Amino acid sequence: MKTLLIAAALTAGLSGCSSNGVEQYRAEKPALKLEQYLNGQLDGWGIFQGRSGEVKKRFHVLIDAQWNGDTGVLDESFTWSDGTTSKRIWTLKKQPDGRYIGTADDVVGEAIGEVAGNALRWRYVMALPVDGKTYHVDFDDWMFQMDDRVMLNRSYMSKWGFSLGEVTLSFVKR
Repeated sequence: MKTLLIAAALTAGLSGCSSNGVEQYRAEKPALKLEQYLNGQLDGWGIFQGRSGEVKKRFHVLIDAQWNGDTGVLDESFTWSDGTTSKRIWTLKKQPDGRYIGTADDVVGEAIGEVAGNALRWRYVMALPVDGKTYHVDFDDWMFQMDDRVMLNRSYMSKWGFSLGEVTLSFVKR
C-alpha cells in the first residue's frame, strides 16, 4: 500500500510539471513589455476558487507600479470580500537573458518570470497564512496581455503536486 501511495504522489507531481512553457505564445500579440504595462496605476478584480471550484473569496487590488531602469516596484493594496485588507510589495528585476526575478516579503526565495509574445509566466513559492498557520504553496501564475489596458491572470496553486485551488484576476490599466 505504501508503494502505491508513493507511486501515486510521484505521478501527480510529474503531471504537474508537464505543462506547456511560455514559448508557445511567442507569436501572440500584443507583445508584452512588462516595464510598460506594469507601470503606473492598475486596478484588478479577482476570485480565489478552492479545489472543488467554489469561490471562496473575492478581492480588488490597486497596484501602483514604478520602474527605474531594469528594476520595478509593484505596491499592491488588496481589499477582500470579507472586509479585510492586505498589502504586498514586489520588486522585479529584469535579467540580461530577458527573464525577470521577483521578490516580496511573503514569497519564499525568488519568483522566476518568463515572457514570450503576450504572455508572462511566474513561478514561485508563497508563504500563505491560513487559520494561524503558514503554508508554503507553489504558484504557477500565467498573465496574458489582451490590449493596451487589459491583462488576464490565472494562477494555479499546489502543494506537493496536488491542486489547492486557482486565482482568476483581471487587470485594467488606468
